[in-house]
Amino acid sequence: MSEVSALLFEVRDQVATITFNNPAKRNVFDAEVRERLADVVGQVRRDAGIRAVVLTGAGGHFCSGGDLRNIAAAGLDTAGWRHRMRSLHEWLHDLITLDRPVIAAVDGAAAGAGFSLAMMADFVLATPRATFCMSFLKVGLVPDMAAFYTLPRIVGVQRAKELMLSARDVGADEALRLGLVMELHAPEALLDRAQALATSFVGASPTAVSLIKRALEQAPGASLAALVDAEVNAQALAAATPEHREAVRCFLEKQPLPFVWPVDVKP
Repeated sequence: MSEVSALLFEVRDQVATITFNNPAKRNVFDAEVRERLADVVGQVRRDAGIRAVVLTGAGGHFCSGGDLRNIAAAGLDTAGWRHRMRSLHEWLHDLITLDRPVIAAVDGAAAGAGFSLAMMADFVLATPRATFCMSFLKVGLVPDMAAFYTLPRIVGVQRAKELMLSARDVGADEALRLGLVMELHAPEALLDRAQALATSFVGASPTAVSLIKRALEQAPGASLAALVDAEVNAQALAAATPEHREAVRCFLEKQPLPFVWPVDVKP
Protein backbone atom coordinates (compact mmCIF):
# COMPACT_ATOMS: atom_id res chain seq x y z
CA MET A 1 0.00 0.00 0.00
CA SER A 2 1.16 3.50 -0.88
CA GLU A 3 0.04 6.04 1.72
CA VAL A 4 0.13 9.79 2.21
CA SER A 5 -1.69 11.75 4.89
CA ALA A 6 -4.85 12.26 2.86
CA LEU A 7 -5.01 9.42 0.33
CA LEU A 8 -4.62 5.65 0.36
CA PHE A 9 -3.97 3.61 -2.77
CA GLU A 10 -3.97 -0.15 -2.79
CA VAL A 11 -4.00 -2.77 -5.52
CA ARG A 12 -5.06 -6.26 -4.46
CA ASP A 13 -6.15 -9.13 -6.67
CA GLN A 14 -6.32 -6.81 -9.70
CA VAL A 15 -8.67 -4.34 -7.97
CA ALA A 16 -7.44 -0.84 -7.10
CA THR A 17 -8.93 0.89 -4.06
CA ILE A 18 -8.56 4.65 -3.71
CA THR A 19 -9.53 6.01 -0.28
CA PHE A 20 -9.85 9.64 0.76
CA ASN A 21 -8.25 9.62 4.18
CA ASN A 22 -8.67 12.84 6.12
CA PRO A 23 -11.63 12.03 8.41
CA ALA A 24 -10.99 15.00 10.69
CA LYS A 25 -11.94 17.28 7.78
CA ARG A 26 -14.54 14.93 6.28
CA ASN A 27 -12.03 14.00 3.58
CA VAL A 28 -11.74 17.48 2.15
CA PHE A 29 -10.56 17.72 -1.46
CA ASP A 30 -7.45 19.86 -1.00
CA ALA A 31 -4.30 20.43 -3.04
CA GLU A 32 -2.55 17.40 -1.56
CA VAL A 33 -5.41 15.11 -2.56
CA ARG A 34 -5.68 16.64 -6.04
CA GLU A 35 -2.00 16.07 -6.77
CA ARG A 36 -1.93 12.56 -5.36
CA LEU A 37 -5.14 11.56 -7.12
CA ALA A 38 -3.72 12.75 -10.42
CA ASP A 39 -0.75 10.43 -9.90
CA VAL A 40 -2.95 7.51 -8.88
CA VAL A 41 -5.29 7.87 -11.85
CA GLY A 42 -2.24 7.84 -14.11
CA GLN A 43 -0.98 4.65 -12.46
CA VAL A 44 -4.33 2.95 -12.93
CA ARG A 45 -4.55 4.09 -16.54
CA ARG A 46 -1.14 2.62 -17.35
CA ASP A 47 -1.59 -0.68 -15.51
CA ALA A 48 -3.69 -3.03 -17.65
CA GLY A 49 -3.54 -5.60 -14.85
CA ILE A 50 -5.94 -3.46 -12.80
CA ARG A 51 -9.41 -4.61 -13.82
CA ALA A 52 -11.63 -2.38 -11.67
CA VAL A 53 -11.42 0.58 -9.27
CA VAL A 54 -13.17 1.29 -5.98
CA LEU A 55 -13.35 4.92 -4.86
CA THR A 56 -14.28 5.50 -1.22
CA GLY A 57 -13.67 7.58 1.91
CA ALA A 58 -12.48 6.83 5.43
CA GLY A 59 -14.11 7.65 8.74
CA GLY A 60 -17.78 7.74 7.76
CA HIS A 61 -17.60 10.27 4.93
CA PHE A 62 -16.86 10.14 1.20
CA CYS A 63 -15.57 13.65 0.39
CA SER A 64 -16.85 17.01 1.62
CA GLY A 65 -15.54 19.04 -1.32
CA GLY A 66 -12.96 21.76 -1.73
CA ASP A 67 -11.03 23.38 1.12
CA LEU A 68 -12.54 26.88 1.20
CA ARG A 69 -9.95 28.19 3.66
CA ASN A 70 -7.09 27.29 1.33
CA ILE A 71 -9.02 28.52 -1.72
CA ALA A 72 -9.54 31.91 -0.07
CA ALA A 73 -5.90 32.11 0.99
CA ALA A 74 -4.72 31.40 -2.55
CA GLY A 75 -6.32 34.63 -3.82
CA LEU A 76 -6.55 33.42 -7.40
CA ASP A 77 -7.56 35.81 -10.18
CA THR A 78 -9.48 34.70 -13.28
CA ALA A 79 -6.35 33.46 -15.03
CA GLY A 80 -5.31 31.57 -11.91
CA TRP A 81 -8.68 29.87 -11.67
CA ARG A 82 -8.56 28.88 -15.32
CA HIS A 83 -5.11 27.33 -14.82
CA ARG A 84 -6.33 25.51 -11.70
CA MET A 85 -9.31 24.06 -13.53
CA ARG A 86 -7.31 23.09 -16.62
CA SER A 87 -4.85 21.16 -14.46
CA LEU A 88 -7.77 19.25 -12.92
CA HIS A 89 -9.18 18.35 -16.30
CA GLU A 90 -5.93 16.71 -17.39
CA TRP A 91 -6.66 13.74 -15.14
CA LEU A 92 -10.44 14.05 -14.79
CA HIS A 93 -10.77 13.09 -18.42
CA ASP A 94 -8.65 10.00 -17.77
CA LEU A 95 -10.86 8.96 -14.86
CA ILE A 96 -14.17 9.55 -16.64
CA THR A 97 -13.03 7.71 -19.77
CA LEU A 98 -11.22 4.92 -17.93
CA ASP A 99 -11.79 1.67 -19.82
CA ARG A 100 -12.41 -0.28 -16.61
CA PRO A 101 -15.34 -0.13 -14.17
CA VAL A 102 -15.21 2.43 -11.36
CA ILE A 103 -17.36 1.81 -8.27
CA ALA A 104 -17.93 4.64 -5.78
CA ALA A 105 -18.76 3.58 -2.22
CA VAL A 106 -20.34 6.63 -0.56
CA ASP A 107 -20.92 6.98 3.16
CA GLY A 108 -21.74 10.29 4.82
CA ALA A 109 -21.03 13.50 2.94
CA ALA A 110 -20.51 13.72 -0.80
CA ALA A 111 -20.57 17.49 -1.28
CA GLY A 112 -19.28 19.82 -3.94
CA ALA A 113 -16.31 18.19 -5.61
CA GLY A 114 -17.11 15.04 -3.64
CA PHE A 115 -20.53 14.82 -5.30
CA SER A 116 -18.90 15.39 -8.69
CA LEU A 117 -16.30 12.70 -8.04
CA ALA A 118 -18.97 10.16 -7.12
CA MET A 119 -20.83 10.90 -10.37
CA MET A 120 -17.72 9.94 -12.39
CA ALA A 121 -18.16 6.35 -11.26
CA ASP A 122 -19.95 3.73 -13.33
CA PHE A 123 -21.76 2.44 -10.24
CA VAL A 124 -22.51 4.38 -7.05
CA LEU A 125 -23.25 2.45 -3.87
CA ALA A 126 -24.21 4.32 -0.72
CA THR A 127 -25.33 3.94 2.87
CA PRO A 128 -28.66 5.21 4.24
CA ARG A 129 -26.77 8.03 5.97
CA ALA A 130 -25.14 9.28 2.76
CA THR A 131 -25.97 12.83 1.62
CA PHE A 132 -25.26 14.46 -1.72
CA CYS A 133 -25.03 18.22 -2.20
CA MET A 134 -24.07 20.19 -5.29
CA SER A 135 -23.09 22.98 -2.90
CA PHE A 136 -21.15 25.34 -5.19
CA LEU A 137 -23.80 28.07 -5.51
CA LYS A 138 -23.81 28.50 -1.72
CA VAL A 139 -20.35 30.06 -2.04
CA GLY A 140 -20.93 31.84 -5.34
CA LEU A 141 -19.26 29.22 -7.54
CA VAL A 142 -20.42 26.97 -10.36
CA PRO A 143 -20.21 23.17 -10.28
CA ASP A 144 -16.90 21.73 -11.43
CA MET A 145 -15.09 18.41 -11.63
CA ALA A 146 -17.04 17.61 -14.83
CA ALA A 147 -20.46 17.88 -13.15
CA PHE A 148 -21.88 19.68 -16.19
CA TYR A 149 -21.07 16.54 -18.17
CA THR A 150 -21.97 13.78 -15.72
CA LEU A 151 -25.02 15.00 -13.79
CA PRO A 152 -27.40 15.74 -16.72
CA ARG A 153 -26.59 12.32 -18.17
CA ILE A 154 -27.68 10.70 -14.92
CA VAL A 155 -30.76 12.69 -13.89
CA GLY A 156 -31.66 14.75 -16.99
CA VAL A 157 -31.13 18.45 -17.63
CA GLN A 158 -34.11 19.77 -15.65
CA ARG A 159 -33.24 17.86 -12.48
CA ALA A 160 -29.55 18.75 -12.87
CA LYS A 161 -30.55 22.42 -12.97
CA GLU A 162 -32.59 21.97 -9.79
CA LEU A 163 -29.79 20.23 -7.92
CA MET A 164 -27.20 22.78 -9.01
CA LEU A 165 -29.32 25.90 -8.50
CA SER A 166 -30.89 24.83 -5.20
CA ALA A 167 -27.59 23.56 -3.73
CA ARG A 168 -29.75 21.43 -1.43
CA ASP A 169 -28.97 18.22 0.38
CA VAL A 170 -30.18 15.00 -1.24
CA GLY A 171 -30.65 12.10 1.15
CA ALA A 172 -29.86 8.51 0.33
CA ASP A 173 -33.43 7.43 -0.42
CA GLU A 174 -33.98 10.30 -2.85
CA ALA A 175 -30.57 9.70 -4.41
CA LEU A 176 -31.65 6.12 -5.07
CA ARG A 177 -34.93 7.29 -6.67
CA LEU A 178 -33.15 9.83 -8.87
CA GLY A 179 -30.61 7.29 -10.10
CA LEU A 180 -27.66 9.01 -8.42
CA VAL A 181 -27.20 5.80 -6.46
CA MET A 182 -27.62 2.22 -7.67
CA GLU A 183 -27.83 0.41 -4.31
CA LEU A 184 -28.05 1.20 -0.60
CA HIS A 185 -26.17 -0.84 1.99
CA ALA A 186 -25.52 -0.70 5.71
CA PRO A 187 -22.25 1.12 6.51
CA GLU A 188 -20.56 -2.09 7.64
CA ALA A 189 -21.51 -3.84 4.36
CA LEU A 190 -20.80 -1.02 1.90
CA LEU A 191 -17.14 -1.60 1.11
CA ASP A 192 -17.53 -5.38 0.93
CA ARG A 193 -20.27 -4.97 -1.67
CA ALA A 194 -18.17 -2.50 -3.66
CA GLN A 195 -15.20 -4.85 -3.57
CA ALA A 196 -17.40 -7.78 -4.65
CA LEU A 197 -18.62 -5.86 -7.69
CA ALA A 198 -15.08 -4.79 -8.56
CA THR A 199 -13.67 -8.28 -8.14
CA SER A 200 -16.32 -9.76 -10.43
CA PHE A 201 -14.84 -7.80 -13.34
CA VAL A 202 -11.52 -9.62 -12.97
CA GLY A 203 -13.28 -12.46 -14.79
CA ALA A 204 -14.82 -10.24 -17.47
CA SER A 205 -13.42 -9.56 -20.91
CA PRO A 206 -11.47 -6.28 -20.64
CA THR A 207 -12.06 -5.68 -24.33
CA ALA A 208 -15.83 -6.06 -24.01
CA VAL A 209 -15.93 -3.88 -20.88
CA SER A 210 -13.95 -1.15 -22.63
CA LEU A 211 -16.14 -1.26 -25.73
CA ILE A 212 -19.36 -1.10 -23.71
CA LYS A 213 -18.15 1.89 -21.70
CA ARG A 214 -16.99 3.71 -24.84
CA ALA A 215 -20.29 3.15 -26.65
CA LEU A 216 -22.40 4.29 -23.70
CA GLU A 217 -20.30 7.42 -23.23
CA GLN A 218 -21.18 8.41 -26.81
CA ALA A 219 -24.81 7.26 -26.61
CA PRO A 220 -26.60 10.42 -25.35
CA GLY A 221 -25.68 12.50 -28.39
CA ALA A 222 -25.11 9.87 -31.05
CA SER A 223 -27.44 8.95 -33.89
CA LEU A 224 -28.96 5.52 -34.40
CA ALA A 225 -26.72 4.99 -37.43
CA ALA A 226 -23.58 5.88 -35.48
CA LEU A 227 -24.43 3.60 -32.55
CA VAL A 228 -25.41 0.67 -34.77
CA ASP A 229 -22.14 1.07 -36.67
CA ALA A 230 -20.24 1.17 -33.35
CA GLU A 231 -22.10 -1.97 -32.30
CA VAL A 232 -21.04 -3.82 -35.45
CA ASN A 233 -17.38 -2.94 -35.02
CA ALA A 234 -17.36 -3.56 -31.28
CA GLN A 235 -18.98 -6.97 -31.58
CA ALA A 236 -16.47 -8.02 -34.23
CA LEU A 237 -13.62 -7.08 -31.90
CA ALA A 238 -15.17 -8.74 -28.85
CA ALA A 239 -15.90 -11.98 -30.70
CA ALA A 240 -12.23 -12.39 -31.58
CA THR A 241 -10.99 -12.22 -27.97
CA PRO A 242 -9.74 -15.22 -25.97
CA GLU A 243 -12.15 -14.26 -23.18
CA HIS A 244 -15.11 -14.83 -25.51
CA ARG A 245 -13.79 -18.18 -26.63
CA GLU A 246 -13.16 -19.27 -23.04
CA ALA A 247 -16.65 -18.21 -21.93
CA VAL A 248 -18.23 -20.16 -24.79
CA ARG A 249 -16.18 -23.22 -23.87
CA CYS A 250 -17.32 -22.98 -20.25
CA PHE A 251 -20.94 -22.61 -21.31
CA LEU A 252 -20.86 -25.59 -23.66
CA GLU A 253 -19.10 -27.75 -21.09
CA LYS A 254 -21.51 -26.62 -18.34
CA GLN A 255 -18.74 -25.08 -16.27
CA PRO A 256 -19.03 -21.82 -14.27
CA LEU A 257 -18.63 -18.74 -16.45
CA PRO A 258 -15.60 -16.54 -15.76
CA PHE A 259 -17.76 -13.43 -15.23
CA VAL A 260 -20.80 -13.47 -12.95
CA TRP A 261 -22.35 -10.33 -11.48
CA PRO A 262 -22.44 -10.90 -7.71
CA VAL A 263 -25.94 -11.09 -6.32
CA ASP A 264 -26.63 -8.73 -3.44
CA VAL A 265 -27.56 -11.04 -0.58
CA LYS A 266 -29.72 -9.14 1.93
CA PRO A 267 -29.50 -10.15 5.60
